[in-house]
Amino acid sequence: MSIRIVGLTGLPEVRPGDDLAALIRSASGPLDAATIVVIAQKVVSKAENAIVDLRTVTPSDLAAAWASQYGKDPRLIELVLCQSRRIVKMDRGVIISETSHGFVAANAGVDQSNVPGEHFATILPADPDESARRIRESVGCAAVIISDTFGRPWREGLVNVAIGVSGLEPLLDLRVTVDRCGRPLQTSTIAIADELAAAAGLVMGKSDGIPVALITGFASKTGEISAKVLARAPEKDLFR
Repeated sequence: MSIRIVGLTGLPEVRPGDDLAALIRSASGPLDAATIVVIAQKVVSKAENAIVDLRTVTPSDLAAAWASQYGKDPRLIELVLCQSRRIVKMDRGVIISETSHGFVAANAGVDQSNVPGEHFATILPADPDESARRIRESVGCAAVIISDTFGRPWREGLVNVAIGVSGLEPLLDLRVTVDRCGRPLQTSTIAIADELAAAAGLVMGKSDGIPVALITGFASKTGEISAKVLARAPEKDLFR
């Protein structure tokens, strides 16, 4: 298999209300029907106006105390708490929480990077799968993955993972197959959408203004299955 990944240049600064699919079509031209489009969450949030003016946020006592202890903005801490349905860990100035989508991430996906203005922060799209579906249907590509940057247990460094998917199955279950020695594969399930998101991240620099990547040559299994299946079930999660 030979896969080609290209960062899409020529996109303008995305603003609330922009038709992101139209901007992608304009920058890319007609896309092959087999192309997979990977889009950074940040521009999806901007287009969908998932932006919060911190001046409208009133910090709770918990947010104020935490912010004072670790030199944080109490409004930002309050926003993180509001975007969390469960706090996994608050320690040493780091908040790990579960979002309303079921993703476990630092700061519930709240972020100020690449957001103009000191008083503004983005939050995750309300329904990343639906966002991916709308863009896929408008662009006319094989699949769309909306990616975000997550940390990982046991590992240093950050990688892009899929938080929204349309047009491909996020997981490839190999448990019905055998290895080269004939042994049944009992636990092997590959996170295809995450691997594609991580690979695309290599051409989507954080400060390069390239929030979209085009992947060709990968034969994905088509389907409409939510990216939420990538979140490990609580009964299998040793960190809960």
